[in-house]
Amino acid sequence: MAPLLFQVAAIFAIFYFFLIRPQVKERKRHEEMLSSVRKGDDIVTTGGIIGKVVHAEETQLIVRTGESTRVTVDRTRIATVLDHKGNALEE
Repeated sequence: MAPLLFQVAAIFAIFYFFLIRPQVKERKRHEEMLSSVRKGDDIVTTGGIIGKVVHAEETQLIVRTGESTRVTVDRTRIATVLDHKGNALEE
């Protein structure tokens, strides 16, 4: 009985350290990135739309995607924030 319990505990530990913990860290990093998006940031949405934030509210952003095109985007649908060269910022 004890060896079986040890094996189950070992499998749980492996799942935790290789699957669950990295996902929690990534989710936290992404939530911090979402909360730091401000007016003037270049972003990419999960749908692949690239634009510049012209107005930021609590849950929504207004993004300029072209010369005269503005799109309202839910803040949670931002995939990445870009630097001034168009590369994804590393957090």
